Amino acid sequence: MLMQTNGVVRLSSDIELRYAPSGTAIASFSVVSSNKYKTQQGEQKEDTCFIQATAFGKQAEVLNQYLKKGSKLFIRGELKLDTWTDQQGTKKSKHSIHIKEFEFLDCKDTPRANPQTPTPQQSIENSGYRQQQPTPIPEIDIKESEIPF
Repeated sequence: MLMQTNGVVRLSSDIELRYAPSGTAIASFSVVSSNKYKTQQGEQKEDTCFIQATAFGKQAEVLNQYLKKGSKLFIRGELKLDTWTDQQGTKKSKHSIHIKEFEFLDCKDTPRANPQTPTPQQSIENSGYRQQQPTPIPEIDIKESEIPF
């Protein structure tokens, strides 16, 4: 079982889009996430993590169409460990994220020159990604005298 991960990231490289012999689109790119905090001495610190990300199919094409280096994105995916042996015979490994779901965070729905070109939201909907709608909170009619505290 692979570990599920999610978070807000920025693209630290432009997307490289290629196609498998089967015709499946494959998007490869690097993302960066950082965490700012203060030490006990009050010193401001920042931890930064760069990681390789991959998306497939329609999602790969949508990401390539609307994002570039610096774009902000919410991702949900599987964290996996890739291992290989280099030409010198040394075993190497790195973590990567296989993106399952995403949401644009700083992409604007701007008018397009070609009305046939889908907006980012339409492209997300066509990619198979479905954003969950918030569950409405029901109204409760309680008198103040019924509250036990």
